[in-house]
Amino acid sequence: MRKGIKITLIVLLVLIIIFIVSLFIIGLSFGEKIAVVEIEGVIMDTKDVVEDIVRFRDDKDIKGVIVRINSPGGSTGPTQEIFREIKKLREKKPVYVSMGAVCASGGYYIASGGNKIYALPSTITGSIGVIMENVVMEDLLKKIGIQAEPIKAGTYKDLGSPFRKMKQDERAYIQEILDSIHSQFIKDIAESRKMKEEIVKQYADGRIFTGIQAKSFGLVDVIGTYYDTIEDMKKAVNIKGKPVIVKGKRPFSILKLLVSSFVKEIYSEMSSLKYYAPFKFMMVQ
Repeated sequence: MRKGIKITLIVLLVLIIIFIVSLFIIGLSFGEKIAVVEIEGVIMDTKDVVEDIVRFRDDKDIKGVIVRINSPGGSTGPTQEIFREIKKLREKKPVYVSMGAVCASGGYYIASGGNKIYALPSTITGSIGVIMENVVMEDLLKKIGIQAEPIKAGTYKDLGSPFRKMKQDERAYIQEILDSIHSQFIKDIAESRKMKEEIVKQYADGRIFTGIQAKSFGLVDVIGTYYDTIEDMKKAVNIKGKPVIVKGKRPFSILKLLVSSFVKEIYSEMSSLKYYAPFKFMMVQ
């Protein structure tokens, strides 16, 4: 009986050792590496993406980085943060961008930070603009006998409230902010793409373009797939043979997945209803 238990324990120990060694071998990447940073969906949180960028920037074994984007845009702050980190990354190693089905507005803002942009012929891109949306329910509330009475400290503290119409001076104030953000958007694209601001302004009126159109305007460099991007990166960094593709390692969390899905769904619904939202880059709707 004891002998059987000992044999069982030895077998289990061997299996555990084999499992650990397998994980080590799988995790150990031999050969020259190309990293891939993936940006999917509405851009609202930068933590995971920025951590990947910083890690790949400091990893001497990573020869180049591909940023794969499939996003309609998102909030201004996170978009600019990712863009700036990509610019820092670009100073150390080549950064190529591969556009998916959609890479518009904030998605394009980020893409412009790379050395070279690849798009599919039908990729939806462009939408270079800034928008703030607000629903006003004042007349509806009056009809049902409801009146809002905000108590505030600060003239503009309830700016954008759905319970009243915006005053003329408030609208001018918001327009000034949006114009400022739009100018930042245009300036960053022009500097990164080595284009004149006057040229970028011609396409920065919120219009969307196909990948082919964007290439003809100078907003995209190559019409090609994700695998074309990898192949060209491989040649650019002089990798012989098949490169090792390294992707961001993010711990799986059921709670994070559920919360993220819920937040994105709410964000989508608010956008489709034209409900009030924070400043955000124009989304393809």
